[in-house]
Amino acid sequence: MKAGTLYLKLEQCSKVSNRRVCLQDVAEIYAADANLVKKVGELVLCTVKGDKNQKLIFSSLKVIDMIQKEHPDLTIENIGETDFIVEYRMPIPPKKAWEYTKTGLIMLVVFFGSAFTIMTFNEDVSVMEVFASIYERIMGTEKAGGSILELMYCVGLGIGILGFYNHFSRAKLHDDPTPIHIEMCNYEEEMNKAIIKDASREGKTIQ
Repeated sequence: MKAGTLYLKLEQCSKVSNRRVCLQDVAEIYAADANLVKKVGELVLCTVKGDKNQKLIFSSLKVIDMIQKEHPDLTIENIGETDFIVEYRMPIPPKKAWEYTKTGLIMLVVFFGSAFTIMTFNEDVSVMEVFASIYERIMGTEKAGGSILELMYCVGLGIGILGFYNHFSRAKLHDDPTPIHIEMCNYEEEMNKAIIKDASREGKTIQ
């Protein structure tokens, strides 16, 4: 790394709880001089005003200009985002009762929603008729009640759900992200891009 060159890696969205937002809160900073990294990281990007959660959109040009005003001879290379979001969240003490209530409600919605989806799928593709047909072909007689097919089907559903969510209690089954995790990351990334694009279109980007 060349002396006199500073590298910035601005994150697409950074969540902060302090009103005084420093550059080190929103970017990774690299330079040959450790003291320079410390000084640049302590530069104040903005001070959040108002008593509410906010999303502020900044341009990397503002960051570069701010640094060069303090260090005019410094060469700055941005290897991160060109526009980025600072999401300010007011420091509010957690309300455990409300958190447990929300968790319980989500669990109920997921449980009954999943159960309804599985039942409608089984009815749509006539799973019970398929099991009855398989039983009759193998055993030579009509199935009068439940069988090993239904039991193994239920066990397989449980194993499949555990594999899909990649969790059993607090333990992960494997290190790969789940499809839900991937979709949530994609949603968050697309949402941030939309916020940045709307701010740029409306002239609300802080430059």
